[in-house]
Amino acid sequence: MSDQPVHLSASGPPETIIPPISADLRQRLDQALATPQQDRRRAVSNVVADNPTFLEGWANIGDLSEQGIDAYMAYRVGYHRGLDTLRANSWRGSGYVRWARESNRGFLRCLAGLAKHARIIGEMSEAIRCDQFLLQLDPSGEASK
Repeated sequence: MSDQPVHLSASGPPETIIPPISADLRQRLDQALATPQQDRRRAVSNVVADNPTFLEGWANIGDLSEQGIDAYMAYRVGYHRGLDTLRANSWRGSGYVRWARESNRGFLRCLAGLAKHARIIGEMSEAIRCDQFLLQLDPSGEASK
């Protein structure tokens, strides 16, 4: 059981907030993203290899991947790692995970990328489920943009 609080809202379900990453990990990602374009995906992948639960890292690998199955695989791993992270932080399968919380964005980017690339590879039912899940997690629609 997690010691993380569940944030109750008078306007709806509880909200889960993924803890922020360390300053060191932020610096490593920023350095990897600053490498020359041809080396960037490998540099980000090296950061994620050392930190396999790093959701923003997985989202960036997806962003830097070839469109289609390559990006789909990265986003899918990030999505599943994100579900594990949410559960470890008191999420019980429902409630908000809002884009407005910066620390939630890596997971939401993975879910949005998974929806997009599921559509590209023809997995339409998965794309629709992911789109619906995004709106359930953050009804503002910010994560879907």
